[in-house]
Amino acid sequence: MSSLAIISTLIRRELRTAARTRGYYLLGIVVAGTLLGLTVSGGGAATGYIPTVVDLLLPLEVLVPAVAVAIGYRAIPSDLGRGEVAMLNTYAVSPSAYVGAVYLGRAAVLSAIVGGALFVVGLVVAVAAAPDTGVFATHSGVDSPILFARFLVVTLLFGNAVVAVVLVASIAVASTRTAIVAAIGAVLVVVVGGEAAILLGVLDGVFSEATLRLVLGFIPNSAYRGLVFETVVGVLSPGASGYASPLVSVAGLLLWTGGSLGAAVGLLRWRIE
Repeated sequence: MSSLAIISTLIRRELRTAARTRGYYLLGIVVAGTLLGLTVSGGGAATGYIPTVVDLLLPLEVLVPAVAVAIGYRAIPSDLGRGEVAMLNTYAVSPSAYVGAVYLGRAAVLSAIVGGALFVVGLVVAVAAAPDTGVFATHSGVDSPILFARFLVVTLLFGNAVVAVVLVASIAVASTRTAIVAAIGAVLVVVVGGEAAILLGVLDGVFSEATLRLVLGFIPNSAYRGLVFETVVGVLSPGASGYASPLVSVAGLLLWTGGSLGAAVGLLRWRIE
């Protein structure tokens, strides 16, 4: 069997495992219900896509990492506990291929849960909002489902970066039981610790305005928030842009994803040798 076929088999295994896990269906219902409740209670359902984005942005900064922890913390530790990862050498599967396959499977699950919930929210807004909200924007300044779709994509980019952080944290511990603690701790350090460090830097005068825009792009939730402001909310008021650099924010999220996966590969290689 070729390496590509083995990787494909591993990805299918992850998806089958997710499909058989009832907790993921419950998680999807909870996420969708939460987002719908926030949309309706905040008035976004009646006023349009951008008001809905504003209502959901802060809750998603908390909800998306929680979903990432729930679906990713035990993915690799479970295999380590059963000794299945040790079989990688037998079937000539590299740690990088294994980690990549597990990541793609778990990222697909997060995308289905969060993306599906946001898709439902978008449908509700399309039905409930004022008639002019349904007009597709061909220029800036018009509320549009295109902007909401952009919000969905940016949210998934953020979520999949956090999944990578969760995976590397889970490999660093000895058991599935402690993996959840490590995953939550890593997310808190990256998300809360990063923003706390930036706040201290601002208060101490370490960061200038130009430097701050760059630094914000390398903290996952700050990068996510900046992308939403610059590419979704700011479209309605072009003169109000400048909160963050979209290119730096995208690069920051991709670096967190790639760097975390690279660290996961290194840790896994060390664990099985």
